[in-house]
Amino acid sequence: MWALSGLVALAVLTGSALLAPKGETASPSVKAVQSGTPAAGGPALTTVSLTFDSGRSSQLVAAEALKKHGMRGTFFVNSGFLGAPGFMGVENLHTLVADGNEIGGHTVTLADLSVVVGDEAARQVCADRSNLMDLGFNVVSFAYPFAAVTPQAASQVAACGYNSARSSADIRSPFGCADCDVAEKVRPADPFRTRAAVEIGSTWKLTDLQQVVTAAEEHGGWLQLVFDDIDDSGAPQSISPKLFQDFVGWLAPRGDANSTAVRTVHEVIGGTVKPAVAGPSAPPAPAGVNALKNPGLETAGRYGLPQCWQLGSYGENDHVLATVTPGHGGTIARRLDISGYRSGDAKLLPTLDLGECSPSVEAGHAYSLGAWYTSTAPTQFELYYRNKVGIWTYWTASPWFTAASDYQQARWTTPAVPADAVGISFGLNLFSNGALATDDYEMLDAGKP
Repeated sequence: MWALSGLVALAVLTGSALLAPKGETASPSVKAVQSGTPAAGGPALTTVSLTFDSGRSSQLVAAEALKKHGMRGTFFVNSGFLGAPGFMGVENLHTLVADGNEIGGHTVTLADLSVVVGDEAARQVCADRSNLMDLGFNVVSFAYPFAAVTPQAASQVAACGYNSARSSADIRSPFGCADCDVAEKVRPADPFRTRAAVEIGSTWKLTDLQQVVTAAEEHGGWLQLVFDDIDDSGAPQSISPKLFQDFVGWLAPRGDANSTAVRTVHEVIGGTVKPAVAGPSAPPAPAGVNALKNPGLETAGRYGLPQCWQLGSYGENDHVLATVTPGHGGTIARRLDISGYRSGDAKLLPTLDLGECSPSVEAGHAYSLGAWYTSTAPTQFELYYRNKVGIWTYWTASPWFTAASDYQQARWTTPAVPADAVGISFGLNLFSNGALATDDYEMLDAGKP
């Protein structure tokens, strides 16, 4: 059961499948693009790479349009979202590769690498690549989620065995970076910060896409275009299937007339497929030790949330998180308010990551959960678990706890964790209109039931 639509932007894995077997270098035509010299059969003075982020299932429409015109693209996938509603499954990726497309990495859970650092960053980048390679894909190209590039992130991507990494919003387009170059060099100055135009969305028209390409053709070089959803939703990060089809239909014949080639990122960068690199482990907390980070919610994080915590929800309800004083055991607590309730729930819970904030668990063990709360409505613990690939799944819920005007402790011991669980996350929820203040969370290993 996938019930975490409000959390998807904070989690993700991606992988990449290449055309060349492991150990092979680029083909002669690829080498020609890298050197800027004509390949046998004609010059390729401008190269366009069509890239797609996050493995959205709507991108399969774009893949069909590429196949129709004999083109191929690079699909940067979050392995932690594979098979989730709205995302591609493993078989979809194999079909893409069979049609000549490349699969690339994008972190396991769409992690912002300017925020996530240290061991968690290494797990997000390395485990993503390892997951995809275990599925049979040769993964060498990476794209930074949210275009969040730092020197530390670039070093981490290289250490995990990638050959290149793509940013965005640093090539000139009608929607940004007016003073930037119109194309990247075919031999980028920094292969772990290759430049691309700003992500293409609902405000773009066919003439805008054409303008970006023709500007690159005037100077030559490498143009990376970034797409998200290909649908008719009108969402800010989507374009219609018709617009995409019209664009690739216009782009396809430019190879002969304008020496413009469409190639995958790997075909431009080249290089061998390096071995997978395992990320650092995140061991469970010892017996008797609270496994949670920032259990009192005192340390502030980003976006108005406590550090290591996030807001999750599903269904139809309007919810906000506020800071209240005093707290139960400290200076503050966090209050969740729901209004306009129609369905689902909302809750504050440890960030669904790979072990930095969401606690690791021992197979077969039960866990004692606790939290102090006041509430105008009944509440309960909602639990999710992570498997070794990094995919999060709904697990179970506790019995209800009654409304309370003064702080009282909700405490419950879970069943034994599922056999494939390596981590869990939980939170007290609201599943009606009301207000719920929480503080001083606890998670202790209760041993084998």
